[in-house]
Amino acid sequence: MATVPRTEPAGPRARRRARKLTRRDKAVLAVMVGIPAALHIALVWVPTLGSIALSFSRWEGVGGFDTIQWIKTLNYRQIFTIYPPFWPAVRHNLIWLAFLFLATGFGLFLAVQLDKRLRMTRLYQSIIFLPVMLSLAIVGFIWHLVYAHDDGLLNNLLGTHVDWLGNSSINLWAALVAAGWRHVGYIMIIYLAGLKALDPSLREAAAIDGANEWQSFRRVVFPALKPINVVVLVITAIESLRAFDLVYVINKGTNGLELVSVLVTNNIIGEASRIGYGSALAVILLVVSLVFIIPYLVVYFRGSFAGRGAR
Repeated sequence: MATVPRTEPAGPRARRRARKLTRRDKAVLAVMVGIPAALHIALVWVPTLGSIALSFSRWEGVGGFDTIQWIKTLNYRQIFTIYPPFWPAVRHNLIWLAFLFLATGFGLFLAVQLDKRLRMTRLYQSIIFLPVMLSLAIVGFIWHLVYAHDDGLLNNLLGTHVDWLGNSSINLWAALVAAGWRHVGYIMIIYLAGLKALDPSLREAAAIDGANEWQSFRRVVFPALKPINVVVLVITAIESLRAFDLVYVINKGTNGLELVSVLVTNNIIGEASRIGYGSALAVILLVVSLVFIIPYLVVYFRGSFAGRGAR
């Protein structure tokens, strides 16, 4: 009796039989992975490590590396004790962060409203998202025309002569309105994508249990957006720390608009170039950024490994 040869089903065992890579495949992979990795190391990690090293030095950027004087932690001690612009800049960054969190809440509110399938929803999305497509420098130019003292749009509409950008007591808030205008659209589109991806059965179950719209959002929808919330938290914190373009366009970050990022630039490429001082300020910004970035990476990789384990 003839036996029919058994064919092995295409299952996990078959998938484990990976095809051996040829020399051409290895060369293509080396080029596709090696070139971006080399550029990333050269343009990101080398300058970062160089800044960390230079933060322990005194160097004006003139002459060779043999002119560098290593002074250990003196730059950091001076920044925290006798450098006058530092603490006002920190306070401004904290105000910037708090205001962006308010703008984040407004972006979430807009996303929830647009998720209700209103008429002309796409048009509203495009209008709100439009500022995100502009750089912060262009946003600064636009709002400079709005806030101009003599012929600005705002003063003409209100019939006032307020120096919105020259008055150190109000120019920070004027800049924050401009930054929030752009930030709201960014957050709105992120949350809207998260709301569209939610399982509709979650809301249906909440409605069956008698929950109203607010209870459904607070107890079901918002907790289900936890991954999005983590991303938004990190984005908002980083945006507040890296704020530079807007205030530099307005008045180069002076007269009430001092930020830590501006101090870094002023010390490195300013009139009195102090590479070590600017590098120390940049390292401080990096450390504060890592406080927000590391929890995000932990949540991301934990979810990624949990997903693989479930499969």
